[in-house]
Amino acid sequence: MIVVTTDSVAGHRIDAVLGEVIGLTVRARDWGSSMSIGFSALGGGEVPGMTALLFESRQEVMRRLVADAEQRGANAVLAMRLETTDIGGAWTQLTAYGTAAYLVPIPAGEPGATGQSAYAAAQPDAPKPRGQV
Repeated sequence: MIVVTTDSVAGHRIDAVLGEVIGLTVRARDWGSSMSIGFSALGGGEVPGMTALLFESRQEVMRRLVADAEQRGANAVLAMRLETTDIGGAWTQLTAYGTAAYLVPIPAGEPGATGQSAYAAAQPDAPKPRGQV
């Protein structure tokens, strides 16, 4: 699965746009960890507990985003964005969203081809235009 923040992928044609996809999680902080995070923040610098929570949450929303795209038959997510929102000071919402698409690598010799797309197009399992076998 290709996931990019751009609207296109060099060397690939967008064969189908399959709609918006999303991955979402809301994480609650328990009272003890909130206190620990608060005390860590007083000293300045990184807050390891919050960093770990957000990293884990980001991995989860990306897995959910990819699963949503795969269910639609996509092999890529374009224009992916990631947002965090604090909810009431006790929860953190993380959302990843983008556009599910089906990309086809452009073969060597065709306009727009790149070295990477030419290599990918030459592979036996390369994505084919939708409707072709």
